[in-house]
Amino acid sequence: MSAPEKPGIEFPSVLDRAYKDFKRHLKVGDIMSRDVFTTTAETPMAKAAKTMGEKHIGSLVVVKFGTPIAIVTERDLLSKVLAGGLDLKTTLVDEIMSYPLIKICPNLEIREAARTMIHKKGRLVVFECGELAGVITASDLIREMPDAPETSLVVDEFMTKDIISVREDETVANVAGIMGEKRVGSVIVIRDGKPSGIFTERDLLSTFLVQERPLDTPVGIASSSPLKTAPVGISIHEAAKVMTAQHIRRLPLMKKKQLAGIITARDLVEAYAR
Repeated sequence: MSAPEKPGIEFPSVLDRAYKDFKRHLKVGDIMSRDVFTTTAETPMAKAAKTMGEKHIGSLVVVKFGTPIAIVTERDLLSKVLAGGLDLKTTLVDEIMSYPLIKICPNLEIREAARTMIHKKGRLVVFECGELAGVITASDLIREMPDAPETSLVVDEFMTKDIISVREDETVANVAGIMGEKRVGSVIVIRDGKPSGIFTERDLLSTFLVQERPLDTPVGIASSSPLKTAPVGISIHEAAKVMTAQHIRRLPLMKKKQLAGIITARDLVEAYAR
């Protein structure tokens, strides 16, 4: 006669265990974005920025003579063009693109892809049989992050405590310069002395550069509000679930109703890669 189950204890089913094991061994080819958007080295950054904003993507693969050779990202736009005081219309992709490409194979397990992303410090481009097949972003990786021992680490160990914040009346132009200089993808917007919203590099692309809205607009009007937060002490897996559900890449963390830090999709990838 089998021993009775203890009350209050839930045992994972065979299907639950099988699914968790499957998630731990996913391949790059299972989760990569197959729609790869490209540009050329001779394209003005204004046009490249508009493409990224319209497609709601953070990078373009740069093709020269029919061959993928480099990548240009929204971070390049911020730190090299806007922060550097360059003109979007006259600056070419060739002047700021990042190369060489970080190439991986579709049969690589996603944890190894995470390690490559952190070690090489860049976005991953997937090649199959020598042909461009897809791209892998930090958002792709956290979306499929498994519930496993390696993802039970607490976010407190990986969050950024030195948060960049700006007043709501700062202009978008000034804020973009700050973000580019500090090499951060977002700032917390302060209203009446309290965090009220967040402004990101994606907001800059999609809302301003694509729609050609004036950059002297107060950032408080352009920020995402109310602020979506989570408590400190959650696991990186829990943080990944929140960010995926909310379609965000940056998650402010609260402790006793005070802003304690912020964690990004890339921070979660770094934690997972350990």
